[in-house]
Amino acid sequence: MKKKKALITGITGQDGSYLSEFLLEKGYKIYGIIRRTSSPNIERIRHIIDKIEISDADLSDFSSVLRAIKSIKPDEVYNLAAMSYVPVSWKEPILTVDIGGLGVINVLESIRLCDKKIKFYQASSSEMFGKVRESPQNENTPFYPRSPYGIAKVTGHWITVNYRESFNMFAVSGICFNHESPRRGLEFVSRKISYNVAKIKLGMAKELKMGNLNSKRDWGFAGDYVKAMWLMLQQDKPEDYVIATGETHSVKEFLEIAFSYVNLDYRKYIKIDKNLLRPAEVDLLIGDATKIRTKLKWKPEVKFKELVKMMVDADLKLLSGKKKEEII
Repeated sequence: MKKKKALITGITGQDGSYLSEFLLEKGYKIYGIIRRTSSPNIERIRHIIDKIEISDADLSDFSSVLRAIKSIKPDEVYNLAAMSYVPVSWKEPILTVDIGGLGVINVLESIRLCDKKIKFYQASSSEMFGKVRESPQNENTPFYPRSPYGIAKVTGHWITVNYRESFNMFAVSGICFNHESPRRGLEFVSRKISYNVAKIKLGMAKELKMGNLNSKRDWGFAGDYVKAMWLMLQQDKPEDYVIATGETHSVKEFLEIAFSYVNLDYRKYIKIDKNLLRPAEVDLLIGDATKIRTKLKWKPEVKFKELVKMMVDADLKLLSGKKKEEII
C-alpha cells in the first residue's frame, strides 16, 4: 500500500514536532518546509530528523511554496507556520500578518494550481475571538481579534473558507485554543512558569516576573490537539472545528499548581511587572468543542493539572545537572 505523504509547515515548532511523531506512527511519509537560515532550530525534531525530509521554502515567497508542493506532491498539507507569540506581534505586525495572511494564500494557491485534491489544514486560533462576544466560544462565535496575531489568524481563517467555497477544495481550519507541552517556547506564559518554577526550586533563581495573573485560558496538551488536526482531514466533508478542553483556568491557578507541586508558595516569588501587560488584553477564552467531540469523537486526554505537572517535571529534568551560568 502506498504511503500517504504529509507536508508540514512549521515542522520545527511544538505542534509540528508532535504532529510529525503522530503521523509517522500512522505510516505517513513526512515532509517539512522551513525558511533557510544559517542555523535552523531543529531541536524539537532532532530525534526524528532521519525519518523526515526537510525542504527550504518561505511562506511569504509564493514561488518557493509552489516549487515545494509541486516537488513533494503531498496528500495532506498542515499549515502550522506562524509568528506565533502574541506580544511580539505588536513589535512585528507586518511580518505577523504577512505570514499569517499572505502565507496562507500562497499555500492555498499553490495547492489550487498543483492539485485541488490535496487536503489542507489551517491552524486557526482562539485569539481570533479576542474580546469575546459570547462564552464559551464555538464555530459560529463572531471574531473580535485584539492583536496583530489575532488579526493575522482571522485573515488566514477566512482565506481558507474562501478557497473551500470558491474552488471546491478540501480546506479546513482548526480553531485551536491554548495548547501547551514541555516543547513550548520559553516566551509563552505556560512554559515561562514551568521553567522558572524549576529554576527557583533548584536554587537558580529567586523570583518570577509576571504580567496579568487574572487572564483565563482554555489550556490543553499539544499532543492531544494534533490528533484532532489529523482527524479533520480524514473526513468526507471539509468543516471547521473548535479544538478545546471546555475548561478555563487563570494564570494564577497555573502558578499555584506549578509552585505547590514542588512544595513552594507562589506568592513568595511572583513580582508583577507592568511592562509585561498587553496593550489590549484578552481576558477570557473558553472553547465549546461540542462539534468535534460529537462528530469526530475526539476529546482531550491530558487534564490541566497533569499538563502543568508534566511541564514542571520536564523542566526539572532539563535543568538538573546544568550549571547556573548555562541557564537562560
